[in-house]
Amino acid sequence: MADCLFCAIIAGTTPAHIVYDTPEVLGFLDIRPVFKGHTLLVPREHVDTLVELPDELTVPLFGAARSVAAAVRTAYDAQGSFVAVNNVVSQSVPHLHVHVVPRTKGDGLRGFFWPRTKYADDAEAAQYAEKLQRAVSGASGPA
Repeated sequence: MADCLFCAIIAGTTPAHIVYDTPEVLGFLDIRPVFKGHTLLVPREHVDTLVELPDELTVPLFGAARSVAAAVRTAYDAQGSFVAVNNVVSQSVPHLHVHVVPRTKGDGLRGFFWPRTKYADDAEAAQYAEKLQRAVSGASGPA
């Protein structure tokens, strides 16, 4: 896609620090990392969001996420990682990308992305579960 920053990185016309490179997926350091080593993994094929990701790219992309999540522990002496995908909201580049952020206990990352809330009661939680179950199964009806 002509105006896509990540497509330009994939094409080699925009520089990036490449850390993962396969025929289906490219990984590079985020230029504004949450923590140093924060990596973005993108399908080489332009895909806007996770919803549009073709089945044949799901395993390569999330396999890459698994590999990089394991590697950040070794590379940076991290205790773990935070792996995330934004879809439209908070997605600064409209090309699907998986964030892999090295994490260590006490690194200061708290409530980074979202505030927590509570259901009023178990009945409200059950209503939310039912709505999503219907949507996942493709059923419709009053909510």
